[in-house]
Amino acid sequence: EMVSVARPEINMRAGAGTQHPTLWSLSQGYPLQVTGRSGSWLKVRDFENDTGWVYRPLVNTTPHHIVKSKVANIRSTPSTRSRVLGKAERGEVLRTLDRRADWVKVQQEGGLRGWVSKPLLWGW
Repeated sequence: EMVSVARPEINMRAGAGTQHPTLWSLSQGYPLQVTGRSGSWLKVRDFENDTGWVYRPLVNTTPHHIVKSKVANIRSTPSTRSRVLGKAERGEVLRTLDRRADWVKVQQEGGLRGWVSKPLLWGW
């Protein structure tokens, strides 16, 4: 099961509750894989296998991907032969629009839409 951050910024905590220390802050759209539950808290892991807890009401199921390679080309069609429209860097969160075989159609925060090779991404 996957979720993504539904607010501009939320805290990933060391345990299930606000009494636990914040490990780091996550920005809107950041994709997370759910690995456990405790009440209203979800145990999650990110694309680097870091784990922590987030409060369930602060996440949703809007699909996003994150760039796991150093740089990913955003292309006009789902093909390595298509024109490069732009680039996304490691750790950049991209809104997922569509999927085809080994390609994902994404949208950057600035509005650029295009296709990225799936092995360069992590998420939905």
